[in-house]
Amino acid sequence: MRPGFRWALWIVATLTLAALAASFWWDWRTVERPPLAPPPAGLPARIEQVAGDGHRGVRDGTRDVARFDDPFGIVVAADGTAFVAEGAASNRIRRLHPDGRVDTLAGSLEGFVDGTGGDARFHTPSGLAIDTAGTLYVADTGNHAIRAIDVDGRVTTLAGTGAAGFADGPALQARFHAPTGVAVDAAGRVYVADGFNDRIRVIEGGTVRTLAGDGRPGFEDGPGASARFDTPSGVAVDADGIVWIADTGNNAVRSITADGVTTTLVPYGDQPDAAPSMPVSIAIDAQQRLYVGELSRGRVLQFDPDGRAYVLTGRDMAQRLARPAGLAFDAHGRLWVADAAAHRVQRIVQVRPDRAKQNLDNAVVGPAPDAAYPDTRGRWPLAPQDGWHEVVGTLGEVRGNFRGESRSHLHAGFDVRGDVGSTVLAIADEKIASPYAAAGFGDQAENLSIDSLAYMHMRVGRMPRGEALDPRFQQVPGDDGRTMRIRIPRGTHIRASEAIGTINAQAHVHLILGPSGYQRNAVGLGFRNFTDTVAPRIDDVMLMDALDVPLTAREDGRVVVAREGGGLQIVVEAWDQVDGNLPRRRLGLHTLGWQLLDARGTPMLGFETPRFTIDFDRMPPHREAVRVAYVGDSGITVHGAARTRFRYAVNNTVRDGRLEPALWDPKDLAPGDYVLRAVVRDASGNSAARELPLQVR
Repeated sequence: MRPGFRWALWIVATLTLAALAASFWWDWRTVERPPLAPPPAGLPARIEQVAGDGHRGVRDGTRDVARFDDPFGIVVAADGTAFVAEGAASNRIRRLHPDGRVDTLAGSLEGFVDGTGGDARFHTPSGLAIDTAGTLYVADTGNHAIRAIDVDGRVTTLAGTGAAGFADGPALQARFHAPTGVAVDAAGRVYVADGFNDRIRVIEGGTVRTLAGDGRPGFEDGPGASARFDTPSGVAVDADGIVWIADTGNNAVRSITADGVTTTLVPYGDQPDAAPSMPVSIAIDAQQRLYVGELSRGRVLQFDPDGRAYVLTGRDMAQRLARPAGLAFDAHGRLWVADAAAHRVQRIVQVRPDRAKQNLDNAVVGPAPDAAYPDTRGRWPLAPQDGWHEVVGTLGEVRGNFRGESRSHLHAGFDVRGDVGSTVLAIADEKIASPYAAAGFGDQAENLSIDSLAYMHMRVGRMPRGEALDPRFQQVPGDDGRTMRIRIPRGTHIRASEAIGTINAQAHVHLILGPSGYQRNAVGLGFRNFTDTVAPRIDDVMLMDALDVPLTAREDGRVVVAREGGGLQIVVEAWDQVDGNLPRRRLGLHTLGWQLLDARGTPMLGFETPRFTIDFDRMPPHREAVRVAYVGDSGITVHGAARTRFRYAVNNTVRDGRLEPALWDPKDLAPGDYVLRAVVRDASGNSAARELPLQVR
């Protein structure tokens, strides 16, 4: 053999081995392997972003560029392909391939049409299920029907007529009312959470029957029609054939045996806050553990088969989902989430406790902070929509409660004063996204959540004396015949300027922009004729110790600060006004910070510009944020008549979703004279500053 030929063979062999090795390495790195053992219950969890950039839209492509609009239901096929049902303006079933590509399987414009791919039409599809043959089942909420999609993308109607109502019998003659959840068992029986019929239905052999529920909202265990549910939204079936229900309006997880006996899961354990609050989605893993997503608090809960409860994610507010409307497991035991209000597809992975913190820091959750505002065209929620109205509250203000606590919570909305009984008007074209959109009937906090906007402190869908505004708002009678609830189905269109309620005794509309935990400052909507040319007012700048005790000692007009006295709070008492408001109306500020100067007024190193530590562009996702942003003796109780006081602790950071308490420690300063400057801004960009001379010893 010639030397050159031997050399060529050696090169070919080497390259072949390298290719095989690379192929093996690539396979090892990219092919998902099932876990060797399931993780124990109760471990911390992290949220992994799978697809979607947090902006709403319908855009196919790679997982990084794809966009979703109200991704509500989700299932994962055996080959790892995930399917997502989208409502809002999408009305599509999207497909997320194992390689990360996102495309559309079926659906296009809103409607009720069978067909293949884009020729088919849905109306606000919600829950999804998949059987062993790969057939998808869709709870087509707005069409009051259950649809099926075969592996070729052909859509047919499995049950329902397209009209709301209730009727058992032949599948294509049966009627549903806003079905939201759907599941399928090993025998091919399809279970439906028939939300506004308050029933659990079964489709089998071309016939629809009722498994449990009597059609009236309530909370009763028992067999068949003696049981009662309140807007059941999620449904799942375990390996033993037990049907599990996310019973949204009852804040409960329910189970139904094969013969139709309903019982309620009673959670227990060491986490007293693990009881479900407005559960909307439900899934079951291979170990028969339940997982429940919450509509209002954005958490996912985990339940052992015996009912022991854990908060899987959402206990730390930085790990709060926006609306985990759909949950599903894949073949590898990973929990997928359709996070509807974040416009993302996520996965939840349990981790070792020693790695929990780093995983929390790397989480990508919630809608994009710079997501587009809804198109309101500057409308106000009261007539005239193009005229001026008095603003009586802004996002981030400190609020109290009826128990006398002055720092109970942060104000999450934008308050517009209105006379009791005045009609509340929608400010944008939107679509009801929640299966439980009208809440708090008869309470001062009664509200309607449409999509990105919610309206509070009104009689939802009715006039001051209780007359219905229009048939879309369904008045649900109780056993005594009197109205006990207002309902409006998911998928209902609400047009700008339409009446949606009347102001109750609170005498204002509380307007909320964004999902719970991710509210944005609604002043950014740009209300017509709203102007603010008034600079904020700073009443005081002071230093306090960690116990809220002010430093009062002065020398030559300067506050005496001991270098070794420990950390201090920098407190700024300030407030804002806007044009046209009553002189007594004090509003909270948007941005606050501080700056340290030497005696000549020259900024100290690291303080060349003010440190803006507090910013209320969006709601801080932490319950304790109110006690970090404000010191004691701030605000007023909701029933009080005391002067409104906003006393901000600008030594702490509350901005960009971060919450960082940090006392100012003067120990590194040389003895001498200094100036502490507080700088504040309102939402319109008006600013003010005030200085506090210091003598450091």
